[in-house]
Amino acid sequence: MCDYSLMGIPNRLAEEGEDLVAHRFPTGPVGLASPRDLCITDPLQAQPQRFWSALRNLSDPPKTNAVPAVCVPPGARLVLQDIPRRLQRDFGVGAVEEVTFTQRTAAVHT
Repeated sequence: MCDYSLMGIPNRLAEEGEDLVAHRFPTGPVGLASPRDLCITDPLQAQPQRFWSALRNLSDPPKTNAVPAVCVPPGARLVLQDIPRRLQRDFGVGAVEEVTFTQRTAAVHT
């Protein structure tokens, strides 16, 4: 299940055993993403652009692959790690917790 605020972002279903991280997407919301999808190539290894290519890319930038939001189905079990101390204190949880992802309502935008 993906939050409705991620509707305009490419998304996919989580894979069993996959690591996920909290990620702020370009449109503003925070959702889950795979570290594999967040890999960025080393800009120092990129080929230098020629003058006309660089000029053309100013008006029509090359397309980049958007990082997909990872949707977690209801009933999936997750292990949350590296929970900040403040949240541990506020919610009475430990640094690592096993949780079951639950859908509370099928209502739109909730």
